[in-house]
Amino acid sequence: MLPSLETALQVIQIIISLTLIALVLFQASSSGGIGSLFGGGGGGVVQRTRRGLEKTLFQLTIAVSILFVINAIVQLLIQ
Repeated sequence: MLPSLETALQVIQIIISLTLIALVLFQASSSGGIGSLFGGGGGGVVQRTRRGLEKTLFQLTIAVSILFVINAIVQLLIQ
């Protein structure tokens, strides 16, 4: 279609990607890290309630990930 629209969507996708990476990295880890992935994480599952900034970051991460998917679908449709 329009080369400028495709370029704009690609730039937006890069910005959304970087934002999503930053949001995921800013979130507090509720697990023991990589060590718990292989069984070194200790006991049972502890359920925590997200409050304040942690809840806001979580909701913002979901919103940005939805924007990422929508933008990707739009890029596919205009090709």
